[in-house]
Amino acid sequence: VQLQAFGGGLVQPGGSLRLSCAASGFTLDDYAIGWFRQGPGKERDFVAAMEASGGYTYYANSMKGRFSISRDSSKNMVYLQMNSLKPEDTAVYFCAATKLGGELLVTSARYYDYWGQGTLVTVSS
Repeated sequence: VQLQAFGGGLVQPGGSLRLSCAASGFTLDDYAIGWFRQGPGKERDFVAAMEASGGYTYYANSMKGRFSISRDSSKNMVYLQMNSLKPEDTAVYFCAATKLGGELLVTSARYYDYWGQGTLVTVSS
């Protein structure tokens, strides 16, 4: 069972970036998928999550309207589209998977069983 996040990079403020999360060894549709991020010297924070089988989606308040999580079941992939990026969005972004459901659980890193290695997003001019 493995997750791999990729697609990070350097982007200017106001720009967009799409992160991808690829799964191997299991079917992503059977899991809730979350995106979390960890900035320099900060804790790992919730960004967005989607319930199993493309159900409900949840976003951290500061990401609502700017970020969008989606799945492509045919490719066993999950994406995080990030628009209107700000310097404070700079962080390492992780994707994670859990069999659990419900907003309280899927928005908390402690309930995730599988983690990707993270991809760095730098927002700077």
